[in-house]
Amino acid sequence: MEASEVRLLAAGTALPGPPVGNGDLARRFGMDELWEEWVETFVGTRTRHLSVDLASGEIRTTLADLAERAARRALDSAGVAAADLDVIVMGTATPDTLMPATVNVVADRLGVDGIPTYQLQSGCTGAVQALEVARLLLAGGGHRHALVIAGDSCAKHFDVGADLRAMPPAELVNVVVFGDGAGAAVLSADPVPGAVALRTVLTRFVGLGREPGQVVEWFGRAERDVVRAAVAEDYKAIEERVPVMAAETLRALLDELGWKDSEVDYLLPPQLSGRMSERIAARIAAGSELLAEEIGCVAETGNCGNALAFFQLERLLPELDRGERAIGIAIESSKWIKAGFALERG
Repeated sequence: MEASEVRLLAAGTALPGPPVGNGDLARRFGMDELWEEWVETFVGTRTRHLSVDLASGEIRTTLADLAERAARRALDSAGVAAADLDVIVMGTATPDTLMPATVNVVADRLGVDGIPTYQLQSGCTGAVQALEVARLLLAGGGHRHALVIAGDSCAKHFDVGADLRAMPPAELVNVVVFGDGAGAAVLSADPVPGAVALRTVLTRFVGLGREPGQVVEWFGRAERDVVRAAVAEDYKAIEERVPVMAAETLRALLDELGWKDSEVDYLLPPQLSGRMSERIAARIAAGSELLAEEIGCVAETGNCGNALAFFQLERLLPELDRGERAIGIAIESSKWIKAGFALERG
């Protein structure tokens, strides 16, 4: 069976709690109105959803909680029972624990047993990498249905007692950019009339000799006295490299499939922040004949890492008509990975 015969039946997502606006953050951390205006103007993310309670610092929702909800939503939408799954693949940068793997906690909650489960540790391309693994497993025969899950939760790294006024920019940006969420998709090797075909998936490590654009620490007890930021970003490097890499990824996908720019109806660009995603989409379209409608979500959901591709897919699938095509792109900036996928409604 060829990879082009794998179909994406449905997507589902989950967010924790109500949206947290920039004003909510400003009031909680004692920031002034100018800071709130700065976030609106230069970051462009209006709201995000957090698994941590801002008042108490208590973690109210785990990644497994979100992943289970997203998985059930995707399965219900696809009309596929959990008992009919042949494989589950999950991508995340922030599992609840190192062991057990979060994917296995979710499988247990879904009542699934006796099938292969895989968890990939990756930044913002983890969802696409999980799609690739599932697609190859289905295309190789022997499996009919795959559940792909992806998501992240920054709750364990969120310090509600932090003094933002004393925080360096590499740490401060994480407070306003990131949120929590999970997504899932159901893939099938069965011939389903009118279903969306997953035409190809691309993932390429391109970090040789490049310094990380983001570092997320995982502290053990022996490191409890280490004075080191839990999360830090080289936002300038991300601003410079991600738009270029996204445009290169689009070109690679089009060349592989033999599609023209004008034949792409929808574009799912990388979702870093509201403003960054606008700049990335503009760079992708520059110098091309791409007229695709952009599907974005990050201004409302916040940057919930690996979940973002599924939030975009959930918005896309009802809009994608017969014969229409879509391309999704994700860039992992911690050690630099290009990733993308192509869809076509049969």
